[in-house]
Amino acid sequence: MNITYYGHSCFAAEIGGKTLLFDPFITPNPLAKSIKLDQIKADHILITHGHSDHIADAVALSRQTGAPLIAGFEVATWLGKQGVKSEPLNHGGGPDLGFCRVKYVNAIHSSSLPDGSYGGNPGGFVITSAEGNFYYSGDTALTRDMELIASTRLAFAVLCVGGHFTMDVEDAIQAARMIGCDNIMGAHYDTFPPIKIDHDQAIEKFRAAGKRLHLLKIGASHKF
Repeated sequence: MNITYYGHSCFAAEIGGKTLLFDPFITPNPLAKSIKLDQIKADHILITHGHSDHIADAVALSRQTGAPLIAGFEVATWLGKQGVKSEPLNHGGGPDLGFCRVKYVNAIHSSSLPDGSYGGNPGGFVITSAEGNFYYSGDTALTRDMELIASTRLAFAVLCVGGHFTMDVEDAIQAARMIGCDNIMGAHYDTFPPIKIDHDQAIEKFRAAGKRLHLLKIGASHKF
């Protein structure tokens, strides 16, 4: 699977000739100025929760690409009212897209929408496909629910590492142990002052734990 990082928690995964785009927050992100929205491709857009730093460009990209927005019931319903196609789901469920299966799993965080309306419960995603499986935690604290994901045999996982609003590096290492995954891509770091991290130190802490942390440059791609 080829993964492209667009900054903060936004990334694209190419699977079976299709592209899944996660949590698009690009145009308001000062670190992602090199990314041009009109060059981004997506067949499906997946949203973990309603905060603006995860849905800022969701409607624009859905209109641009024709990709439906897949999210928890409340978030998908709110987005759908803006004239784009949305597919609501809830925890434990999710669609079979043909080239992959999407499952919405628990996260410990909050979720409200930009206008202050209720955003339901936040979540993460487990993606299973013939090309491999991966887990995207979304914004979350460390939770024992992650142990349930270990049986999925993940090729890699995307975990938040910035701390303050989510897991920090130490908790992300524990999360990697709980899900049984050695190959981790970091997310939700550096964008705002409270979540800036020391890259070298974070990578070394993962290495000392027998794990590999990938902190991709914005716009960079990596094959897992």
